[in-house]
Amino acid sequence: MASIDHKFPKVDKEKCTGCGTCVSVCPQNVFELKDGKSHVARPEDCVECMSCVENCPVGAIKLVEPK
Repeated sequence: MASIDHKFPKVDKEKCTGCGTCVSVCPQNVFELKDGKSHVARPEDCVECMSCVENCPVGAIKLVEPK
């Protein structure tokens, strides 16, 4: 179970180009491409490694606190 301070990836659909880099670099298989854009399919599996944030060529991904 996620801790209280656990952050989750969020994709800015306006910025996302659907290149699939996040899908390729995520070691936990958190992302999927859906309708030509990145989709956070398994947020609970995120280990906050920042690979998606650091490798997204358009800066469309950030880690956020759950609402």
